[in-house]
Amino acid sequence: MHTLFILLGFVARHLTRNGMRRAAEVLGDFVFYVLRPRRRLVEDNLSLAFPEKSKKEVTDIARLVYRNQSINIFETLRLPLLKNKKDAGQLTDINFDRLLKRVRSQKKGGVLVSAHFGNWELMGVCISLLVSPMAVVAQRLKNIKINDELESLRCLHGNRVIYRHRALREGLAFLQEGGLLTVLGDQADPKGGFVMDFLGREASVYLGPAYLALKADVPLFVMMCRREKDGNYILDVKEVDTSGLSLSRDHIQTLTRRYTRIIEDYIRRYPEDWFWLHNRWKKV
Repeated sequence: MHTLFILLGFVARHLTRNGMRRAAEVLGDFVFYVLRPRRRLVEDNLSLAFPEKSKKEVTDIARLVYRNQSINIFETLRLPLLKNKKDAGQLTDINFDRLLKRVRSQKKGGVLVSAHFGNWELMGVCISLLVSPMAVVAQRLKNIKINDELESLRCLHGNRVIYRHRALREGLAFLQEGGLLTVLGDQADPKGGFVMDFLGREASVYLGPAYLALKADVPLFVMMCRREKDGNYILDVKEVDTSGLSLSRDHIQTLTRRYTRIIEDYIRRYPEDWFWLHNRWKKV
């Protein structure tokens, strides 16, 4: 698997951007129609989340999901080609002025809640080039060699990785030092402690981002990147209201509901951009 990862990276970096997109779409269609990994899971999840859609509409969205995830893989492997602000600016439209003003005025850090939406890996590197390096909370992969390769890509331009089992302690310290901490907030809590409605079904939700923001007393933002038809990205950033919230369990859950609803709204508007291959509801 590691050898395949290296080989695919070599190929991806030697294609033009248009050539990469065409190759990724062909690969995505091949995986969708022929290999079919988790295709039933994806289509079942889409049908349950969008009961108003026909079977054909669900199949069409599912096909785009596989195409987009294939593009994500190619784009992630091409991250070493991003050398400077100009390279990053050609791929994405980012407006962080309000966020940075809010964070710097308090002389504290900020929590950025995102999701497996658009290309979250590409966005992390673009932000480090265009705005500021940050810390990214990640789950360590079982394949150590591929995990190390992916970590090196994430840290190309000053970002750092904090693994999930150390996120509360190290993430809190990073925020108190004035850093920006990104957490993917669409994942299930492995302990299954807090359950809420997510896309029409009960799902366990990780409370970490809300806890960290309230504990460190820093603002919390939802950050979602959308892939446009031309292959470039728009990054939307929305601040989530934390006024009047304390570090009580009820208030942590309230804040979690607020940012999860924003994530859910983006998934409903742009379902092809979300990672439906994950069995999101397995913990309940």
